[in-house]
Amino acid sequence: MSARILVVDDVPANVKLLEARLSAEYFDVMTAANGTEALAICRRAECDIILLDVMMPDMDGFEVCRRLKTDPATHHIPVVMVTALDSPADRIRGLEAGADDFLTKPVSDVVLIARVRSLTRLKMMTDELRMRAVTSLEIGVQAPERSAVADTGKGGRILLVDDRQSSYERLATLLAAEHTVDVEPNPTEALFHAAEGNYDLLIVSLDLNNFDGLRLCSQARSLERTRHVPILAIADADNSMRLLRGLEIGVNDYLLRPIDKNELLARARTQIRRRRYTDHLRDNVQNSIEMAITDALTGLHNRRYMESHLATLAEQASTRGKPLALMILDIDYFKSINDSYGHDAGDDVLREFAVRVRKSIRGIDLACRYGGEEFVIVMPETDLHVAGMVAERLRRSIAGEPFAIHKGTKRIEVTISIGLTTLEKKGEAVADVLKRADTALYRAKHDGRNRVVSQAA
Repeated sequence: MSARILVVDDVPANVKLLEARLSAEYFDVMTAANGTEALAICRRAECDIILLDVMMPDMDGFEVCRRLKTDPATHHIPVVMVTALDSPADRIRGLEAGADDFLTKPVSDVVLIARVRSLTRLKMMTDELRMRAVTSLEIGVQAPERSAVADTGKGGRILLVDDRQSSYERLATLLAAEHTVDVEPNPTEALFHAAEGNYDLLIVSLDLNNFDGLRLCSQARSLERTRHVPILAIADADNSMRLLRGLEIGVNDYLLRPIDKNELLARARTQIRRRRYTDHLRDNVQNSIEMAITDALTGLHNRRYMESHLATLAEQASTRGKPLALMILDIDYFKSINDSYGHDAGDDVLREFAVRVRKSIRGIDLACRYGGEEFVIVMPETDLHVAGMVAERLRRSIAGEPFAIHKGTKRIEVTISIGLTTLEKKGEAVADVLKRADTALYRAKHDGRNRVVSQAA
């Protein structure tokens, strides 16, 4: 797992030492001697992780981190502050500036590499989501960067897994100042609790009685419903090697006892902010996918989706020896509706038509807007007789009740014509089925409209 690491330090000896350690693990290393240079490199998106010294002459590391984390273009880059300062107040100041971790010099090689590898995995996942969400901007979905920068990380839902009463009572009280906290003292129930609770953060003690806390963390990473929930591990000071093992299996952050209240809150806020940001990215990806295959006006699938999905349905029908019905529907005299009442009225008709279509078909049926006022319905495992009954019911549904237009101030009569056919011959081309249904539709319109015409294979 390789990544581009930016080492920021004004002392050349420190830079060379970190560069040698990281290069030995096959990371690509870049260097910057001051904060201004580091900010420029980050804005050009040239690094994946930043190892940032605190004590620098022109701009200290706290200020560099703050600027990185308040800039929508760079806030997603993980920052590890590396410094000789080791008091809780210094760590908290770094975390509140937005740092993802705070390592104290001299840094153990094992600790450094474990933390860098953990953050590399996180950065790669975030980058993949960001890349997939790029098209969201092009189709009007708001990017989450600015809201992520403004997020305080407070108001989260936290599940605390700890079976020592004195410990979990204190931790829950501290966390309750900013979050909603549930305590699960029974580790065997914790995974079920986590999966059902929609939590923003799991805090897991690694010193559970008769239970391996790391196994619980591993199970949370393997379960779909908890895979992306950040994990903050808590352990005694002599358990540091288990914590490093935890970073390898997916733990996001850790704390050693005795726990400082402000550091606990700061690390919880950091993890919750990152969870919300990645959730927003995933939502944007999902929205962009849905928008790419959905007709915006009617909410039905669009022609692109129909053409790709129809081939799959046809192949399944042929393989299983099952019939597949297809109908093309056309709203009669739709142009005259637009001409007489305006395009807004035409849009009202199309939206209501889509609603009535959904009510008339099954969940397994595929309804698409084919273009303009034409629609296609594909019905798996349906023969021509049954499909004809469905088409007739739909035709009556449209003709039997006037359509409201102009916000309900006026109602107009609407009818449809339907051309219907089935895929019966194994291996028949989908284009031939569509053409046959279109021919049946032409006959329906030629014979007077407001009718269903079937054409067998």
